[in-house]
Amino acid sequence: QVQLVESGGGSVQAGVSLRLSCVASGPSFISYSMSWFRQAPGEEREFVAGITWNGGTILYADAVKGRFTISRDNALQTVYLQMNNLKPVETAGYYCAALCSTVVVTAVEHYDYWGQGTEGPVSS
Repeated sequence: QVQLVESGGGSVQAGVSLRLSCVASGPSFISYSMSWFRQAPGEEREFVAGITWNGGTILYADAVKGRFTISRDNALQTVYLQMNNLKPVETAGYYCAALCSTVVVTAVEHYDYWGQGTEGPVSS
C-alpha cells in the first residue's frame, strides 16, 4: 500500500511559479513511475507530467512543455512539479499518482495510487 500526500498548492498570480511536492509512504518507491495530473472544475482529469523510477523517461503534456519540470528524489520518496509562467486556465486541483511499472503512461485508469490533491488556482 502506498500513500501519497501532495503539498505546495495555493493561490498565485498568472505568470508566477509554484512548486508542488508529493511525498510517498510505503515500500518500494523505486518500483513506481510517478505522475502529476490535474482536474479543472467540470473537466476530466488530465495528464500533466510523468517520470520513471530513475528519471530515464520523462513525459509532459504538450500544454506544459517548456514551462513545467517533473523530478523525483528517491531517497526522500518525493516527486516534484515545478510550474513556471502559470496561466489562469491552469486553475485546477493537482494530483500525484503512482504506477507500479517501469514506464510512464498518460491514462488515468492505469494508476494504482492517488493522492488527495492540492489546489493550484491561478488568478488573472
